[in-house]
Amino acid sequence: MFQLSINDLSQAEFLSQYWQKKPLLIKQGFRNFQDPISPDELAGLAQEECIESRIITNTNDKWKAHHGPFEEFDLLTATHSTLLVQAVDHWHPDSAQLLEPFRFIPNWRIDDLMISFSTPGGGVGPHLDQYDVFIIQGEGKRHWRVGLAEQSLEEVIPCKDLLQITAFEAVIDAVLEPGDILYIPPGCPHEGYAVENALNYSVGFRAPNQIDMLSSLSDYLIDQELGKQRYSDPAIEVPKSIGELKANEFEQIKQLLLKQIEDESSLKLWLGQFLSTAKHDMDLIAPEDAYTTDEVLGLIEEAGTVFYRIGGLRAIYQIQAENIILSINGQNYILPIDQLDDAKLLTDFPSMTSDQLKSSMKSPIFIETLTTLMNEGYWFIE
Repeated sequence: MFQLSINDLSQAEFLSQYWQKKPLLIKQGFRNFQDPISPDELAGLAQEECIESRIITNTNDKWKAHHGPFEEFDLLTATHSTLLVQAVDHWHPDSAQLLEPFRFIPNWRIDDLMISFSTPGGGVGPHLDQYDVFIIQGEGKRHWRVGLAEQSLEEVIPCKDLLQITAFEAVIDAVLEPGDILYIPPGCPHEGYAVENALNYSVGFRAPNQIDMLSSLSDYLIDQELGKQRYSDPAIEVPKSIGELKANEFEQIKQLLLKQIEDESSLKLWLGQFLSTAKHDMDLIAPEDAYTTDEVLGLIEEAGTVFYRIGGLRAIYQIQAENIILSINGQNYILPIDQLDDAKLLTDFPSMTSDQLKSSMKSPIFIETLTTLMNEGYWFIE
């Protein structure tokens, strides 16, 4: 397990002083760091159809972006090239362990683990991200420059599918070595180039915008056949101008929309689905023959049984009145409030033991839910 040390700051101090405020270089954030994956293994993942990957090259200031899967890696040249693979935590359990030290940030905010391998001079150019990111230096060295968000910058498109920015003033200018970590808040310009062959691990965080959320909410309302109340105006009067939308009419329409959004029950159910849905494919481990609830009870009764959660699975819960809304990969499960500790086992930990689940044997609803989750391939027994 990786142990995170944030420059002698506590997690609370880091959040209050740096999170979404200013960048931070954490020297030896992981002491004695050992790469959980090799460049060859990363290239193997980039050959898979279901895994998103790219190769970015910069030869004589001519940028090119190539999308995987890749059968060959002749594009990955001896210099000025980078292989990037998204959501490696979904497919490589050892790499997924890198996310665990950062789970002092709520689960729903963590996005995925992107891993890149760069040859000397390789990078993606100066750019902005609209989300928080921790960049962990693996093998090799990489030169990073990071600026503050309060800068006027122009966007540049050097080639299709690659967005960069113009030059910026840096407040961090350093060469990272294995175990060093760079925290970059949203909107802070940054660029990194490999000094030598280098592996980098990027822990990214979700930051949904209003368009994403409103679009998803609209789809949810349609699927659930909600939001059908129509506008009405039984007290309408003859207008002085038939072309005017009056202030009171505007207010009535606004209240009609807000009424649906303020329906806490449906909003929480939608939000659970939205925030728990994975952006990328996952390596599901479904049993050949579906478990029955009796078989799951039997597994819990066996001493030493460990239930593992697959990498990349988003699991969150909300409390609503006397119930728990448990949301797993876009599906909601309703549990009684007295099953809160068991819900936390599913959402807060990458694995759980039979001893931890002993008390849950008395709850048919929880056992049925766990059985469903195992049959979906979200939890498994090694």
